[in-house]
Order: sequence, then C-alpha cells, then structure tokens
Amino acid sequence: MRVEEGERGAVRAFLAGVRVGEVRGGVVAEVTSRGAAVVLDGFPSRPLGAVGALDLTWGPRAEADLVVGRRVTGEVIGVDPDRGEVRMSTAATRHPLLWRFLKGLRAGRVLSGTVASIESFGVFVALDEGPAHPIHPGVGFVTFPELSWRYFEDPSDLVRVGERVSGAFLYFDTSNGEARLSLRALLPDPFQEFADAVAVGQVLRGRVTKAVPFGVFVEVADGVQGLVRPTGPTAERPAAPEGVGAEGEEVTVAVVEVDRERRTLLLSRVRAPGEPDGAPGSGRPPTRR
Repeated sequence: MRVEEGERGAVRAFLAGVRVGEVRGGVVAEVTSRGAAVVLDGFPSRPLGAVGALDLTWGPRAEADLVVGRRVTGEVIGVDPDRGEVRMSTAATRHPLLWRFLKGLRAGRVLSGTVASIESFGVFVALDEGPAHPIHPGVGFVTFPELSWRYFEDPSDLVRVGERVSGAFLYFDTSNGEARLSLRALLPDPFQEFADAVAVGQVLRGRVTKAVPFGVFVEVADGVQGLVRPTGPTAERPAAPEGVGAEGEEVTVAVVEVDRERRTLLLSRVRAPGEPDGAPGSGRPPTRR
C-alpha cells in the first residue's frame, strides 16, 4: 500500500511539472489499435505518455513510427493527473512549421486561397499563407454545410477547382492537420433575415422541395426551407404527409414556429382559396401568438 501511495505521489509530482505545448521525448513501451504508451524521459518507472491514433504523424505510414523500443518525441496536448497520463502528438514534431501555423490561428480569422480539390466529403483549399500540407492538396478544408447557407445538391454549383475563395477559420483539426473553414460565415444568413420579417401564423406561398419520412420541406424564401410534419393518421406511419403537394408544386403554408438558434422553421399546410375543404392535409392557419 505504501509503495502504491508513494508511486502515485511520484506520478503527481512528475505531472505537475509537465506543461501543455512543450515537447517531451521517450521510448515506446506498447502499441495497440488506440495508439502507443510511452515511457517518458525523467520517469522510467512506467509509461505515462500516450499517443492516440488520431495524434499520429499526418501521412500514409504514420503507424510506422510506433515500434516498441523506438524513441519518439511529441508535443504535449493534454495532461490528466487523475488518469496519470500525458497526451502527446507526434504530428506536432514531425511537421513543426505547419503545426505552429495552425496552432497560431484564431477563430474568426479570414483566410483566403484557391480551391484545390472537391471531394465527396468536402473541399480542400490551398491557402495563400502557411506551409503546404504533407499529403492533402490544401491545408484549408470546408465541409459541405459550411459552403453556403442555401440548399444545394452539387458543391460544384458553388465552387470550382482553381477558384479564389475566402472563409472564416473555425478550428484546428489536429487529427488531419487542417484549418477548418466556413465560407458561409462571411455571407448574410437568409434565415435570420427571414426571421426578422415573419410572424407565427403568417400565411406564405412556397414550393415543395423534398418529401422525407418525417414530413415535407417547403421553400418559402430564397435559401429558407420549412418542414410540414404529418398530422392525424399519417403521423403514425413513416410516410410524408398526404396532400401537401408533389415536389416542385406551389403550396400555401402557415408559420408554426421559428427557431433562430437552431435555424429551423415549422410550417402547417393551409387551405388556399378555391381548394376543397376536404383536401387531405388542409387546415386553417394557427392563431397568432
């Protein structure tokens, strides 16, 4: 018991001197699918260093560095006294210039560059500043939702390879060595503009854009779509509301709820002038609240 207490005290004392951002070295003691355990210099009793699978060197042979008995160096990215663990990133020491550049960026900073590649999972941007990426065509990366506030089916409708773009920096993706960017952050949000001008209960005309198991989406303004949910018996089975309209059809709806924070709009189908009272899915607009 005294030995265990003494070891815990030694671990706490050692970890108290470890600072996030400094470079530490050691010897790989164990390799698993989750990464590697490292015996750190200055504490030979047991491995306290941990290199996670997402904190390895960026590149196709990242795991090659993780061999039992081999020395590794990494930047400290976290210290957990409760677990007795020092989290390290070998990517930081293998690509110090890129790591330093990305680490120095602050959220909201505007970065510019050229679209380098459009993939099925996002868009790579070759930035005007900073070093190149060791494996990706660009250090900047934009996920599809961050391309635009408006709905689109093909990212090529918005950006093209070779096109100049600017985006706001969101965060440093340490597992891929990327600067996550948002192009839409530099554009006015049509949903907030719509929310400023609309009221609950207001009747609008819109176009049906898509039917899904939980309802039908209707575009009521440029870049703004709302959901008409199933009602009555149709709500009990996984099918779109009947009588709302086919894709591309113009329909009349009423505003039920506007959620600015979540950017969601709920609508209800209402009976347009001349539409039969018994039309499926028809109803009167909700009372203004």
